[in-house]
Amino acid sequence: MSERSSDDVVRSVTAAFASAYGGAPTGVWSAPGRVNLIGEHTDYNGGLCLPIALPHRTFAAVSRRDDDFLRVSSAQQDGVVEVALDDVSAETPGGWASYVAGVLWALRRDGLSVGGLDVLVDSTVPLGAGLSSSAALECSVAAAASDLFGLGLLESTAGRAHLAARCVEAENDIAGAPTGGMDQSAALLCGEAAALLLDCRSGDTRQVPFDLDGAGCVLLVTDTRAEHALVDGQYAARRDACEQAARALGVDTLREIYPSGLDDALARLDDEEVRRRVRHVVTEIERVTQTVDALGSGDLDEVGRLFDASHASLRDDYEVSCEELDVATGTARRHGALGARMTGGGFGGSCIAIVRADDADAVAAAIADAFAEQGFTAPASFTVTASAPAARDR
Repeated sequence: MSERSSDDVVRSVTAAFASAYGGAPTGVWSAPGRVNLIGEHTDYNGGLCLPIALPHRTFAAVSRRDDDFLRVSSAQQDGVVEVALDDVSAETPGGWASYVAGVLWALRRDGLSVGGLDVLVDSTVPLGAGLSSSAALECSVAAAASDLFGLGLLESTAGRAHLAARCVEAENDIAGAPTGGMDQSAALLCGEAAALLLDCRSGDTRQVPFDLDGAGCVLLVTDTRAEHALVDGQYAARRDACEQAARALGVDTLREIYPSGLDDALARLDDEEVRRRVRHVVTEIERVTQTVDALGSGDLDEVGRLFDASHASLRDDYEVSCEELDVATGTARRHGALGARMTGGGFGGSCIAIVRADDADAVAAAIADAFAEQGFTAPASFTVTASAPAARDR
């Protein structure tokens, strides 16, 4: 885990931009990674989710160009990718640069006056950890484009939500990852010391106070270092199953199936695998509501119980966990965590646990020991606080 401060990264990305493009950038913008406290695989089902923004951010040093070309480079990779904006497609430019090019493509398709950019990015968000490094990349560039082309989309909640929607289009249509809208909404709309209650059907949001310090607890994130990818077909298969179920049940999204009607809905579905997927989504949406209530009453023991139930559902009904995630969450619980669950799309990535502050180091060490015993790659554990959304840094 990088320990570089934001000021250090701003300085380094500015210098790298000058080296790559021969002049100083107009500015530096950044957007955070995210941890979803609860509400997994509910976003594309019209449901509820509850993310926080991480202190770990992706930084983009950016300047406008006088033409319609994008040049993009990264402190983590060699070379510069160049593409004409009119040529951007699901095939072009390909690779990680598609997440950047897709943002400009989506803004232009929306009828906004957006031209070319020179972009250099650097990040402290762990790649492949299920902490939404891709949305952090998209939203840092989207924030820059909004400011540099005078779109004004960072100046209101509605504008930020509009910008988040364009970033979702970029990821879905150009980068080829069929994600929902939670990650981009978190990067653009979360607030410090708060979780974002996001209604993915209406688009409504509400800040929910989330500050564990007063209870003597912390949120421990463990990057399992297990391979994590959303473009290998598994994520899309889960989404397809949910859409198939919604059609069979005669509803627009699974949000319309309430817990009280779940048994009847499941009885109308023929496929046992599809029934499991539906059961997870419906119960997970209800767990989000219960978590918000428990946070409001200061009942962290109940939040922990809901974390545990969420992980079991993701493991057994949605089948998106993996051995590393199960070992990490189980070890955290055995060593005193109030609750633990995988976070993100699954198939690898990270888990989160609510632990007493005095126990955090011991829990992290226990997870590391358990991984060593299993012969897994060593994990990286760190504590996080709810942090600020995308903004200009310089």
